[in-house]
Amino acid sequence: MHILKCHEIVKTDFERAENCYVYDSQGRRHVDFESGIWCTILGHNHPRINKVIESQIQKVAHLGTRYLSGITEEAAVEVLRITGINNGKCVFLSSGSEAVEFGLQIARRVSGKPLWLTLTRSYLGAYGSAGRKDTTEAWLLDWEKVLDQSIEEFLFQIPFEQIGVFVFEPGGSGSGFVKFPPREVVQAIYDKIRQAGGVVVINEVTTGIGRTGKWFGFQHYDLDPDIVAMGKGLGNGYPVSAVAIRRELAEELESMGFYYAQSHQNDPLGAAVAREVIITIQEENWIDRGREKGEYFLAGLKQLESDCELVKEARGRGMLLGLEIWPCEQRNVQDIYRLLLDRGFLVGYYSAGNVLRFDPALTIERQDIARLLEILREILS
Repeated sequence: MHILKCHEIVKTDFERAENCYVYDSQGRRHVDFESGIWCTILGHNHPRINKVIESQIQKVAHLGTRYLSGITEEAAVEVLRITGINNGKCVFLSSGSEAVEFGLQIARRVSGKPLWLTLTRSYLGAYGSAGRKDTTEAWLLDWEKVLDQSIEEFLFQIPFEQIGVFVFEPGGSGSGFVKFPPREVVQAIYDKIRQAGGVVVINEVTTGIGRTGKWFGFQHYDLDPDIVAMGKGLGNGYPVSAVAIRRELAEELESMGFYYAQSHQNDPLGAAVAREVIITIQEENWIDRGREKGEYFLAGLKQLESDCELVKEARGRGMLLGLEIWPCEQRNVQDIYRLLLDRGFLVGYYSAGNVLRFDPALTIERQDIARLLEILREILS
């Protein structure tokens, strides 16, 4: 193999895909319950997205950082509309990691304070300050320990006077555990940050664009963020990300002479894809349809929790679901993953938390969910 193996590769002959099905060289069909790596929110090979790519690539795919296309402005309007940051400003980039790091760095620059706060197990990116979460600059808050005492007592220990930014990932999803912090804990942190004049950054790379049954995960917490970073589903598999910024903050940043440029910033092709993904989800009502199927899926997983001794907990929100398995010698999540792969199902697993993870496209068929639940019951029994 001439591809650098940065992680385990278990199958090498997938050749084509359509909606939630991927086919190998033998023509065998697998149902994709990870939507690639949580990217294809509308399924693989979506005809509307493909049509826009074909059309835009024949016009202009890439421009220099000093130039803009009208389609980029149109896409920015759509992104700001769904985030609720009306009349804000937007930047299109290439990856979720870059979007979160960009959002964090501009927030720190504006806040001027030495520390930023995030919750433990948040996966904020593959590099930079967000990826490192170095304790010399990042305050990591273990929200599960808050549950052992009063919120007020716990937050009293945090030096909010030194913290200028709160970076919130609504679901511990990037780390694979699929755990949702309690609303009252998040709201208390948010209030403290606001009282201290801090900036609120939301990482919606894995929880945004309809994944959790709303446009964004932060909407389950009624937060009013300053910056929203998004990726994954925004391009439905095409590498585009975005950062939405409140106008007052953006103008303050511009007045400071802030400069940032990279080769694929505000590309017309990526912007065209992002715009079409948003419009397709809205016009075809995929958030409501995905949420209804997610409720059906979670009910089935909860039934497994009730019936199967191996299952510790089922949890989920929209089309972001996890099944935690009790540690035992007979079955671990890697075994279950491989058995499902043999039966034609692609799912995620995280050995550190003994969790199976499911992130199917909003467009998945209900019968495919039912079949997965049936096979899971056979394996877990």
